[in-house]
Amino acid sequence: MAWQAVAVRTAMPHRPVLLAAAALIALTGCKGSDSPSNDQTPDERLAEAKQSFDAAEFIEFTLASADLPSDLEGLLSAEGTGTHAPAFDGEVKVQTDFDVTAPLIAVDGDVYVKLPFSSWSTIDPAGYGAPDPAQLLADDGGISSLFTATESLETGDERRDGENVLTDIEGTIPSESVKRVFPSTGAGDFDVTYTLTGANDIDGVEITGPFYDGSDDVTYTIDLNLDGDPVEIEAPI
Repeated sequence: MAWQAVAVRTAMPHRPVLLAAAALIALTGCKGSDSPSNDQTPDERLAEAKQSFDAAEFIEFTLASADLPSDLEGLLSAEGTGTHAPAFDGEVKVQTDFDVTAPLIAVDGDVYVKLPFSSWSTIDPAGYGAPDPAQLLADDGGISSLFTATESLETGDERRDGENVLTDIEGTIPSESVKRVFPSTGAGDFDVTYTLTGANDIDGVEITGPFYDGSDDVTYTIDLNLDGDPVEIEAPI
């Protein structure tokens, strides 16, 4: 009888202990799903961000500037969906003698725009001081090439957005790397802040520097959604 009593007392705690362990594992798993990995360097996190960006099929993005000098011809904004073909379907706003907002499709190396009161026609974006929007999404020479070209990386602010934790990573980019993406770039380094999710997906970019040779520094913000809705991008003419 004494032996049985001891056996019962030693066996009974097993279930509560197992339940507590399971709860701890579940909580640990939940925390890891929306929190950045503390043992990764900024370089490692941006390398993973490039991989996930380059693997995304349809990327919704908005690029905009709020401080384009008034005497400058350049890109005010671009909004739409792109692929790594590269291809883009959306709308752009360009500052010239007067602001022009127009639908734009870029595919197979050509850029088509539908200007007000006219039909679709091909253009050279460089003539407007703007990059080819499709090339911003290219695997080689697109936005993601800047992630791994950034120097002097430091981890910045961290904040919660719903269930996700967003972390800023700050650094500088040499002008020659930016010039591959924005051909109008002048000399001088660029300051950049990347915003990453806990899974190291890129959520946004803010970059400031000499985007237009001979002009004051300009800031562009880029908001990205790597899970964009599928779109079929074809030449309009």
